[in-house]
Amino acid sequence: MVLDLDFTRAQFPAFAEPALQGQAFFENAGGSYTCKPVIDRLTRFYHQRKVQPYGPYEASRLGGEEMDEARARLAALMGVATDEVSFGPSTTANTYVLAQAFRQHLKPGDAIVVTNQDHEANTGPWRRLADSGIEVREWQIDPATGHLPLDRLGPLLKGAKLVCFPHCSNVVAEVNPVAEIAAMAHAEGAVVCVDGVSYAPHGFPDIAALGADIYLFSAYKTYGPHQGILVIRRALGMALPNQGHYFNGDDLFKRFTPAGPDHAQVAACAGMADYIDAQAAHHGGAGLDPKGRAALVHDLMRAHETALLQPLLDYLGGRNELRLLGPKQAARRAPTVAVMAERRGVDIARDLAGLGIMAGGGDFYAVRALAAQGANPDHGVLRMSFVHYTARAEVDQLIAALDRVL
Repeated sequence: MVLDLDFTRAQFPAFAEPALQGQAFFENAGGSYTCKPVIDRLTRFYHQRKVQPYGPYEASRLGGEEMDEARARLAALMGVATDEVSFGPSTTANTYVLAQAFRQHLKPGDAIVVTNQDHEANTGPWRRLADSGIEVREWQIDPATGHLPLDRLGPLLKGAKLVCFPHCSNVVAEVNPVAEIAAMAHAEGAVVCVDGVSYAPHGFPDIAALGADIYLFSAYKTYGPHQGILVIRRALGMALPNQGHYFNGDDLFKRFTPAGPDHAQVAACAGMADYIDAQAAHHGGAGLDPKGRAALVHDLMRAHETALLQPLLDYLGGRNELRLLGPKQAARRAPTVAVMAERRGVDIARDLAGLGIMAGGGDFYAVRALAAQGANPDHGVLRMSFVHYTARAEVDQLIAALDRVL
């Protein structure tokens, strides 16, 4: 089955905006377009429900129900319990809160494992635990390929309590074997925290199949509002110290939300589930359960993206003046493509903007990953990232523009 691109693009109002006509969007890794169901729900909430939720009057009751709906439906798509999903202002903030919980939970001398492949959000907060006497071990990437070698992980796991790594990096983009890594970590008694920010836009994960104890991603990169979404399995979540108000400690979905959530944006996240369900129904999956619908749409997204990605990788790999970061095979990576060039990444991105290409240049908060691969973070890379709503004609437009500016 092939993704219906016309149907898909019709779900995103941005493609009908006059100001965006002729512009090809290749900085999706920084934030995706928002689907219409999310926009509609957000508009409705601000028009009709913008009151304190969970009260006895109608507007308040409906607002609370919409917030609950978002949590329940996203949980169902990922195959977890409703209270194992919680919301925060960003993935960076959610990770910081988790790190504070582990700071209280672990003892001086306990060890954790982090990588230098990550966005800083999933490595910096954990590294700061060293200030409390926690041993921080670094799982290092191969400097030539950006790959995280599994044979380097084994020795680091001995006695470790926590392993933090990305589903895929936002500059290397190789899809890491999460289930295999999780199994290795669990065999040594360690908890697994996966940063899914750069993977979830390409299909919601089956958390049980991955074996992740914690999975984090960002709604604003998965076609929704600016929220961070945290999945934490119940046994772990209830064992960690409560980070919320003391009287909310018995509610798992409140334990890692120290401040009140953005009610409207939480409610609007149900629109992400609306979108997945609409895609599934359109492609023959209306009779599937929520996790089945998510799996169907995941596979449609990945197949479309992979088909579009390989020609771009082949083109970039054929240019001797560029260094392509990450795998050259589309099936092994997400469609987030970073290249090192003689010119600064931000300067190339500026030239591309003049040709209707919206791409990015810089370090993308992956300073450690770039430095480990021999790139000067101040010089930066050019990053071109797309998702399932991207058209082949837009990839062709990108390649033609690169021919002119490189």
